Amino acid sequence: MSKGTPGTAFLTKAKVAHRLVEYDYHPGHDRVALQAAEAVGLPAGQLLKTLMVEVDGKPACTVVPGDRSLSMKKVAAGFGGKSASMMPPDKAEKLTGYHTGGISPFGQRKRVPILFEAEAMELAEVAINAGRRGLLVLLSPREACAALQAEAKPLCADA
Repeated sequence: MSKGTPGTAFLTKAKVAHRLVEYDYHPGHDRVALQAAEAVGLPAGQLLKTLMVEVDGKPACTVVPGDRSLSMKKVAAGFGGKSASMMPPDKAEKLTGYHTGGISPFGQRKRVPILFEAEAMELAEVAINAGRRGLLVLLSPREACAALQAEAKPLCADA
């Protein structure tokens, strides 16, 4: 199977150093990010999941550790809005061009504002979905954030 996705093409064009790693995706798993982290031998906090949200009705993207949950209050504040909610999966798929379980912040069909969880910037390397279920990209979170012209802010609920 081809490893090329719009996400990997984005990273290559942006000259961001990265490595790809594949794993067996299990769609029925309760917490897909935790299953993916375990499958590739990473701590769950080092695998960042991409979650599409709506802030004051407008689409946005968050990238957060796989073992954490979003605080919608922090998400709204991070994007300068009043309220935030999770984007329905079908809308997220149409907007990004990716299937749920394979949504990547890289190479999305429509560009939207993106925020990373601030704590992730402390890590040397993270894994983020590359744009296909079962395919991750390993890279520097700071380089990923810079390539996406994203910001890092506190987004997660307190542990």
